[in-house]
Formats: sequence, C-alpha cells, structure tokens
Amino acid sequence: MSPRARPSRRPALLALLLALPSCGNVEDPPGRVLDRTPPGATLERPSKPEGTPAADKRAAEDTEPGHGAKIGSIAMRTWIYVAPDDRSTKLGYLRAGAVVDRAEASAGTRRCEGGWYRIVPRGYVCVGKGATLAIDHQVIQAALRGPDRAATLPYAYVMSRSPAPHLYFRLPTDKDQRRVEGPTVREHVRLAITPNVPLDTVPAFLGEGRDLPKPYGAVEPLRYTVHAGRAKEESAFGLVTAFEWTSRKFGLTTELDLIPLDRTKPAKISAHHGVVVDKPGLPGIVVSHGASKLVEGADGRMHEKGIAPWRSGWILTGNTKGGERGLWETTEGFWLPAETMLIGTPREDPVGHARAGKKWIDVSIKKQFLVAYEGTRPVFATLVSTGRGGMSDPEKTTATMRGVFYVHAKHVSGTMDGEEGSDSFDLRDVPYIQYFHEGYALHGAYWHDEFGKARSHGCVNLAPADAKWLFDWTDPVVPPEWHGAVNLEGGTLVWTHGG
Repeated sequence: MSPRARPSRRPALLALLLALPSCGNVEDPPGRVLDRTPPGATLERPSKPEGTPAADKRAAEDTEPGHGAKIGSIAMRTWIYVAPDDRSTKLGYLRAGAVVDRAEASAGTRRCEGGWYRIVPRGYVCVGKGATLAIDHQVIQAALRGPDRAATLPYAYVMSRSPAPHLYFRLPTDKDQRRVEGPTVREHVRLAITPNVPLDTVPAFLGEGRDLPKPYGAVEPLRYTVHAGRAKEESAFGLVTAFEWTSRKFGLTTELDLIPLDRTKPAKISAHHGVVVDKPGLPGIVVSHGASKLVEGADGRMHEKGIAPWRSGWILTGNTKGGERGLWETTEGFWLPAETMLIGTPREDPVGHARAGKKWIDVSIKKQFLVAYEGTRPVFATLVSTGRGGMSDPEKTTATMRGVFYVHAKHVSGTMDGEEGSDSFDLRDVPYIQYFHEGYALHGAYWHDEFGKARSHGCVNLAPADAKWLFDWTDPVVPPEWHGAVNLEGGTLVWTHGG
C-alpha cells in the first residue's frame, strides 16, 4: 500500500480511526486491554435527586461508576462518547474483551435501545451490538485478557514461518491436524523450534470444544471444518495467551484465531532505548562505534576509561571542553566527544509551544533523531527510522510528511499491512500508534532493529521501549482499560523536518 493513498483533505473523525492508511492499511483487531476532555465538550451527568443522605448515596451509586457494576466490549470497537448520545463527540473506544466500571443505572436510551451507561474515567457507552452487561458473554470469555500496559510491549509477539500457520477456530484433534496440515505434521512438531512464550492452562470454553467467536464488526473469513485458511506468508501476531494441546503449543491471537506456534518464530525485539532526562542535563545518544569514555587524570590530561556502547544514551551536564564540538561531560563523571553523539539541546518549535512551556516532539529526518521537550527543556531523546524516501516528496515516495502537526488519535495497538513495502506483509498489533497527520504516525516496531536509519514506509518507527515511553507521555491520554483515544484539537505537537 502506497502512502500516497490518503484523503486529499482532513478526514472526518470516523475516517481518522477506521480508514487511515498509516504507512499501509490499518485495522484494529479485537483484544482488550482522556484525562482531558476535548475543548468545548462537557460531560453530561444525570441530575441527582435531593433527599436524605442515604438517598443521595444511592443516587450517586446509580449514576456514577465505581460501585461494582461492569460493562464489557464485544465489538472490534466500542465507541465512548462524551454524552449519552451517538451524535456527541467521540472520546475513544474499547476493544473486544475489555471490562470497565459503569454506573448502575442507565443514563437514557436515546438512539440506544439497551441504554447508555457512564464508564470510568469518563464518557458513555451504548449497550447493544458493541457492549453488554453480561460479563460472561462468549466474546469476553474468549478474549481472556488484554494488553499489558505496564510492559514494554502489550503482547507476546511471533512471526510466521513458511508455510504460514493455519488459523484454527476451535481446538483441532490429532486427526484434524493431520487432515489440515498433512500426515507428517507430528514429525514437523518434533523437529520444530517453538517460540518460548509463557503458557497458561487451556481456556475452559475451548476445552469444551466450542468455536471461537468473532466480535461484532470483525471480518468473518470463509471457514472450513476447523480452520479459516492460512495466515499470509509474512505475518506477525500479538498473542493474548498460549497453551499446550495434543503435545503441541498453540497461541491465541488478538483476532481470536488459534495458531500452532511451531509454525512461527519469535519476533526479534530491539533492546534499544533512548535516554530519559530525569535530572538536570541534556540527552545524548552515541552514534559511533568505539566511542571512548574519557576521564581527566591527575596530570590534567584526558585518559580513556572504556567504551560507550553504540546507541547508548547519556545525560550530559552541559559542561564542555573545547566548546560544543569538543568534549561533553556526562552525569556519570566521564566525557564523550561531541562527534560521536547526537545531542538534544534546548530549542524552540515553529509555533511557540516551547515558549509557552508545552510538550512537543522534534523529529529530525536528516539525523534520524527524536527529542521530546517540555518547553525548551529536552526530557527524552532516541533514534528513529523515518520514511526511506528521505527528503523527497511524500506524495510520490515513502518519505515522511514534513511540517507541524498534532497527535490526534492514539491506539494501544493496531494492524498494519504493507509497512515493509510489500502487500503481502501483515503486521498485527503494531504497538503504541500515535497519528499526527492523516496516515502518518509514531509507532513501535518489533520487526526490525535499524533505528537511526531511514527504512519505514513513511511513519516514524521507534524501538518498543521508546514507543511506550512517548505513548504514556503524550496527549491525549489513553485510560488503562481503553484501547484508543481521540482529540482532534489538543494533542501533543509533532514537528517533522529535515534539520
């Protein structure tokens, strides 16, 4: 998918979240898991009747979430609205399997037969095709658990081998596996190197022989006896759980497909991470191999004291020897040559966010360097991979769009195809996506470790640890049980340029 297949004008809200090309086609498969309300929006709260303290307490329990009542998502996207009305502003969405606190009483049934319910921390959800009050619903049972928002990556990730794995929709017997995958499947299992992922017990609903359900809004592929065909040859999957069945390990994907893990290999997750400036100083990233750590000896001369690893990050005190092109002192007490580093120094953005003390992000396409600022103070820096088209025309190549933009939509994860320049590539649950202009986004990449080199299809690729740090730092905030948030006006500024 070419990055040029973008709308020619600013898309409507629904298009932003459902149809953005995002360096390739984007979908948000089911799975589970704003501190700021969009400007001009007001949360509509049911009026509370006056009466005795007991009556007031009961009224609060009826209309405010957090008193034990729950609501669950059974759709690919369960939209959250600022008011109990589907024509009000959308704040974000839940993914299938998410269970959140709700008010006990409905806030009305306007264009929602099942009733609107206020949820934590804000907004309203309609009970119907997208959400249910029955927490034992089969979709919720199937989703098991959601993304781990505390971890570097929200899921465990595997990549397909060749031939790609079949997508089973129920636990296959030995006979099923031989019929589907061939008579030598057991020999293959015996010889294959299976990814080492944490194993759970077989989910009860699968052990009972039940079929995996598909959430409302999910594409229903053609089903055979026990499977729905093969995955694409070059696919990657996020797993919500894995377990052993018939002496074979299976993984359950976020799209609620079962895949034999011996037909996959582990994703090679980059260990690279940027530097958080959590003390007075400036960020520096070593971009040369063999950069010497230098210390000043009693003789007044500089002596080598080891090597600073390539792509390592350091906090610099701001003290220099020989000026900005000379040596820079680190908070660790040694010095590094300026020529071996990229340094995030105080600077300003083109529209005055820095002068106003706001958060903003600077992305240098030439340097493949990202610096996050609070005002003029750098607070984080890392290496990135922008579009392989470099400084060419983004409308004609895979270059990253240049300009001043704002983060307008965030997803804990989403599916991208064509990101590697191939229509056959199918990357599931790309982590920590932040759209800043039409289909262009900041996001984590678990399929390569070439940060510091232009190689994306137009988006700004980050190492997973860096993508998570930025996702947690930027606006709009995505509450813990939500899977996405929207703010068309007030998100964090992103400045992409050739400097």
